[in-house]
Amino acid sequence: MAIKVMIVDDAMFMRNMIGDIFQGKKFGEEEYQIVAEAENGLEAVEKFKEHHPDIVTMDIVMPEMTGIEALREIMDYDGKANIIMCSALGQDSLVMEALDSGAKDFIVKPFQPEKVLDVVVRILREARGN
Repeated sequence: MAIKVMIVDDAMFMRNMIGDIFQGKKFGEEEYQIVAEAENGLEAVEKFKEHHPDIVTMDIVMPEMTGIEALREIMDYDGKANIIMCSALGQDSLVMEALDSGAKDFIVKPFQPEKVLDVVVRILREARGN
């Protein structure tokens, strides 16, 4: 089995950067597999329903539908979704709104690979009751 990851960000370079963080890494014996990418909130909701990822990294500020709006729709669809919000410095009120709406945690840009993986591992452990 693999840990299914979906990356949501309107900037391709950010999606690539996050994808690179997961490349070759494992959660226990399971490898991370990027199953979907989305560049806006609408796409994120559609692709979540299609791929049912184990973990989602979601940018807060995106066109079409914000990350917070997408988060709410996904949480309405699957209340156990594991979504980590990605924010820039200075977006504290948006981060708090996302956490209140069901996000499991947040990571701040620019990303530090170890911190991203630490958050992902903690959330997966909590989801699995470890």
